[in-house]
Amino acid sequence: MSNSTHHYPEVTIILPACNEEKSIGSTIQSIKELYPNYEILVIDDGSTDQTMQSAVEAGANVWPHPYNIGNGAAVKTGLRNAAGDWVIMMDADGQHDPADIARLLEYRDRYDMVIGARSMSGQASLHRGIANRIYNWLASYVTKFKVEDLTSGFRLVKKETVSSYIYLLPNTFSYPSTLTMAYLRSGRSVKYIPIHTRLRHHGSKSKIRLFQDGVRFLLIITKIATLFSPLRIFLPVSGFFFLVGINYYLYTFVTSHRFSNMSALLLSTSVIIFMMGLVSEQIAQMRYDRTK
Repeated sequence: MSNSTHHYPEVTIILPACNEEKSIGSTIQSIKELYPNYEILVIDDGSTDQTMQSAVEAGANVWPHPYNIGNGAAVKTGLRNAAGDWVIMMDADGQHDPADIARLLEYRDRYDMVIGARSMSGQASLHRGIANRIYNWLASYVTKFKVEDLTSGFRLVKKETVSSYIYLLPNTFSYPSTLTMAYLRSGRSVKYIPIHTRLRHHGSKSKIRLFQDGVRFLLIITKIATLFSPLRIFLPVSGFFFLVGINYYLYTFVTSHRFSNMSALLLSTSVIIFMMGLVSEQIAQMRYDRTK
């Protein structure tokens, strides 16, 4: 039996990349200078330029997708193949400062996930910053936790823990929203630390489309909410129909002294939605019983 032992990196840094040849090399070099012992794993998501070659030349491990599947799919591939016990996810376009990796790692033994939170000035544009505030508010309501940056792609997780959530993650850019809400609704601890993002490298454009991905983010929030805490969604809807039904009944009672069919429909709908919420809550509880 050989006495030699394999050295596995303690931390893996995942860089999902698609057509980032202008920034990927310098990003990898900056990371290697600061953290020479960490694994840098680039997931090339079907790039049509020289992204993969640039990443290999810069010294990263590269796992290519045969075609473009999505940013979330690249992250899932990275999580499945990371060698380190701890995993850092960050963008490959130069927005995130590699120096902040050490700041995230400071909290690794105290929190299940550490996230770099951008300020309003760090958002790509004003309207996107406003949209992110709305997402943060909705996510905070659902999770009962102050979510400071729901869509930040710069985060630290433990591989053993995050492996339980990979199946939940979509293949799109909304994977950070899903991961954050899944952790919070599962009772995992999350820590936000403020970071400053930098301008994208020249020629690197955001691949997030405001309207299409905005609608998708809202659907993701609703989906995860109903998956982990259904009554947070069903109860307000039920209450809305109940209040409308009661008010309409009072109106018809005062004006024509009768209980209308519309009032009956609204109140019945309220009860049905509430009962659906209760059943969904029980199903969600059964899911908890099957998880670690």
